[in-house]
Amino acid sequence: MDRNILRACREDPRRTSTDIHVSVTSPNEPAALRRTIRRRLQVAGLHGQRPHLSWGPREWANHIWSDESKFKLFGTDGIQWIRRPIGSRYAPQYQCPTVKHGGGSVIVWGCFSDTSMGPLKRIVGTMDRYLYEDILENTVRPWARANSGRSWMFQQDNDPKHTSGHVANWFRRRRVDLLEWPTSNANQKFVQLEAAWKSIPMTVVQTLLDSMPRRCQAVIDAKGYPTKY
Repeated sequence: MDRNILRACREDPRRTSTDIHVSVTSPNEPAALRRTIRRRLQVAGLHGQRPHLSWGPREWANHIWSDESKFKLFGTDGIQWIRRPIGSRYAPQYQCPTVKHGGGSVIVWGCFSDTSMGPLKRIVGTMDRYLYEDILENTVRPWARANSGRSWMFQQDNDPKHTSGHVANWFRRRRVDLLEWPTSNANQKFVQLEAAWKSIPMTVVQTLLDSMPRRCQAVIDAKGYPTKY
């Protein structure tokens, strides 16, 4: 089976694991799972380059997508400006309502697949690698097996607790394949920023400089409050 997998890949390097699965499956042999095919190819040093670019709905199926986020239930975490007439500071319509005793935000973790919405877990306190492993073991795994069977791939971002050795051991122990997630490349981001910086025409700079007298006057007129600039 392994030889057939490698041969199918070398004959056509553009084949996806799904294509190889179809080509190597025969009535006389047990069918190889797609994740098994990917693992065999990786062990043989055959890593996909931009492997997801040509994927269609079939290839993206049977993935479980996850993320966590903080939701502000009331107001904003930042400064909130109010425009009001002079002398009306304490008028009710110019006051920012508040929430007493906390409760202004909630952190949740959730997941979904191509067939159903997964569980939503409220995170109380700080999520660390141990809490994350507990979610994977006692929330994700039972739900995934009930909805996606035994063959599914998991997506997570590169948060340190997700990529910790403790959590990585869980994925190995449970034989769960991970969707490769690109890291943020600071050098590449700088190259893009530098290119954008150099593309700014001097006419924009001159316009900004010409507007400085108007900007200064606007600040004086606004007595330190925000201006249209």
